[in-house]
Amino acid sequence: MSDAPFKVWQCRTCGYLYDEAEGDPDEGLAPGTRWTDIPADWICPLCGTPKSDFDMAEL
Repeated sequence: MSDAPFKVWQCRTCGYLYDEAEGDPDEGLAPGTRWTDIPADWICPLCGTPKSDFDMAEL
């Protein structure tokens, strides 16, 4: 288990935020799921943008 701080990733298209600490249980991503552990073919649940078009957000 990584001790690195959790990060937040933002969809460039719609602004959806994926917070590693919170996960997205509605999408099957448990709290604590790291961005690197999400499959490469995952898409934004709001707009369908691919994972590759997300940026790490500085909050």
